[in-house]
Amino acid sequence: MTNSLPGRLSELKKQLLDSVLKTPYSTQETSRISTRSTLESLLSPESYIHSFALACALLSSSRSSTHELLAWIPDHLATAAETAFSDLLKACNNAAWVGEKRKLIAELFPVIAPVLNDKIKESSIDKSDETDEFSAASTRAILAANQFRWFVCQIEYPDLDKMMNFVIHCALTCLDHWSPEVKGQGMISFIHAAKNVNTGAFDLYGDMILDACCWNIASTDAIWKYVVEMSVLLVTCIHRDNPRSLWFQKILTEMLIHLERQPWNRERRIAWLTLIDPIFNSMRLLIVAYIELIFPLLFQWLHVDDDETVLMALKRLHTIVRLTWLEKSPYLERLVKELAVSYKKAAMRKAREEIRSSILNLLIMLQQYKGIQFERAWIKHSDDPYLTTLDRNLSVSRDYYLVSNRSEFFQPLRIDGMKPKEGSKLKEKETESKPGKMKMNN
Repeated sequence: MTNSLPGRLSELKKQLLDSVLKTPYSTQETSRISTRSTLESLLSPESYIHSFALACALLSSSRSSTHELLAWIPDHLATAAETAFSDLLKACNNAAWVGEKRKLIAELFPVIAPVLNDKIKESSIDKSDETDEFSAASTRAILAANQFRWFVCQIEYPDLDKMMNFVIHCALTCLDHWSPEVKGQGMISFIHAAKNVNTGAFDLYGDMILDACCWNIASTDAIWKYVVEMSVLLVTCIHRDNPRSLWFQKILTEMLIHLERQPWNRERRIAWLTLIDPIFNSMRLLIVAYIELIFPLLFQWLHVDDDETVLMALKRLHTIVRLTWLEKSPYLERLVKELAVSYKKAAMRKAREEIRSSILNLLIMLQQYKGIQFERAWIKHSDDPYLTTLDRNLSVSRDYYLVSNRSEFFQPLRIDGMKPKEGSKLKEKETESKPGKMKMNN
C-alpha cells in the first residue's frame, strides 16, 4: 500500500473502477451518455481527487434513488464506494492535507458545486426538445443532481453555514429544471440545509427561494412529499418571527388548492397532514382566515376508508382548535356534527379505540373553550343512542370542569393594589396577593 496521497488515490481509483467494470450493466441507453461511461471518466488514471469524490458520490447516491440511471448499481458497489471514500479521508488526514476528516468534503464542495450547477443548467429548458444533445445533457443533469444532493447531505453544522451560497444557487437550479428527478434532489438538499444551518442562513435569498417553492407545489406525486416538507421548513425558517408574512398565505393557499383538486390522493394528503403543523404553529390565530379552505378537506378525510388519514386529520383539527379557539368561525356546529358522525363510524374501524379517544379529547377541548356555544351544538346529538358513552364522558368532563373552576365563576375579580370599598368584608391582607393570583373568600 502506498503511503503518499497521490499513490493511495491511484490505488483507490483502480480498485473502484475494477468493481464498476465487473458489475453487470443492463440499463437500456437513451442517450450517448451512460452512468458507466461517466464513472469510467471520473475514475480514469488522469483524474483528480475531486473526480474520485464525484464517482463515490454517484455510486453511494444510488442507495436513495430509484431512477433507471442508478438502478443497476448494487448495494455492494455502493458500499465499496463509501469504503473507498473513507480510505481517502484517512489518507488525506495522514498527509495533513486537511485538518480533520470531516473537512475534506467542505474543502472539495466549493470546487465541485459550480461544476455540477453548470451540468444541471445545460438541460434546464423545455423537455420537448428530444435531440441527442438534449438527451445527453438531461442524463448529465440527473447524475449531477444526485451527486450534488449526496455532497450536501454529508455536510452538517457549522460547516454547512459557510457553504450556503453554493448550496442555494445549485439547489435553485435543480428546482428550475423540468425533470422531477432533478427537482427532487434539489428539494432534499434544501430540506437537509434547513435542518443543519442557522436560522438566518436563507434570509438574503428568502423571496427567491420561497417563490421557487410556490412554483413547485404543483409537482408530481413522486416528489410531493419533498416539496411540502421543503416549503414548510423554509417558510417557517425565513419568516420565523413574522406570522403575517404573505409567504405563509401564498404557500398554504397553493397547497390547499392542489389538495382540493385531488382530495382522494392518499399519498398527497398523508404527506400534507404529516408535515403541515409547523406552518399552523407559526401562524397561530391567523390560521382562522384559512379555516374555510382547510375544514372542508379535513371533514372529507374524517370519513375515508383509511384509519391513518382519519387519525392525522383529527390531530390537525386538534392543532387548529388549540391555536384559534375557533374565534369568529361559523364552523363549530359543523365540526361537532362531523366528529359525532366519525365517532359512530369508528365502530367499524381497526383503530376505533384510538380514533374515539382522539374525538373525545377534541370535544372536551371544544367544551372548555366554547362553553355554552358547544353545549348548544352538542345537544342535537346528546340523545343519539350510538353516542351514549360519548355523551356520558362529556357530562363527566363538564361537571369536573365546573367544580374545579367554581371560584372563577362565582368569586369577585380582585385586582392587586386596589383597596376594598367601604363596608367590604374583604380583609385588608387579602389585597396584598401576589401578581396574577385571585384571592378567594372562605
